[in-house]
Amino acid sequence: MTMARKLMVVGNWKMNGCRQYVNELTTALSLHCFNSVDVVVCPPACLIQSFGSIDFLLAGQDVSDCNDGAYTGDISAAMLAEIGCEYVLVGHSERREMHGETNQQVAQKVLRAIEQGIKPIVCVGEPLLMKEAKAEQDYIAEQLAPVLSAVNCEQLEQVVFAYEPIWAIGTGKSASPEQAQCIHKFIRDVISRKSESAAEKVRILYGGSVNFDNAQALFAQDDIDGGLVGGASLKSDSFTTICRYANGEH
Repeated sequence: MTMARKLMVVGNWKMNGCRQYVNELTTALSLHCFNSVDVVVCPPACLIQSFGSIDFLLAGQDVSDCNDGAYTGDISAAMLAEIGCEYVLVGHSERREMHGETNQQVAQKVLRAIEQGIKPIVCVGEPLLMKEAKAEQDYIAEQLAPVLSAVNCEQLEQVVFAYEPIWAIGTGKSASPEQAQCIHKFIRDVISRKSESAAEKVRILYGGSVNFDNAQALFAQDDIDGGLVGGASLKSDSFTTICRYANGEH
């Protein structure tokens, strides 16, 4: 019997936002009681400490694969933990594509986060070329392999995965709920080869032009446990609506 997994909505601001929006979003979310969904916000690092008393969780947008040292611009997992981050994005496609992050580096970042008690949100997903070649599953399996090799079964249960088809990010295009469900089930099946128990517990989010028009249909799928929201997280009303849908409201 499939266990019930608590839904999660993660808002990734990317290189956007300001203190005014911190206050605006905090106020908007405070008007609702989100008991059935974990709401996570990923602001730029310089804004993380701008949040006061909040009823949602904070995450970093990236973490170093090293603990400390001469790595200008990097932020360690210990630093994120110290300022209150409970989650961190790892391996977002923009980091992989623009900064050349490898699957092996992503796996090391996962370990650094877990060592500091931070839950990594591991992003995987295929570019359009792989989709058109019907090679998306092989591509995603290659992304997953180093992470699954790096962690033990207990650590694996601390990981959240996010499927973000690269061709859908910021394009306004989105995988259909059925297409997304197919890939999510594949990801869960791959995880189950390491640990069936972890595969049942691990949350797998969908990211790729999630908005209030498609969120309900996506969240209704068996293996979609919430959303990694980009552009819509920069509009407080849109993000709040998506969170309400995940909370079971209509």
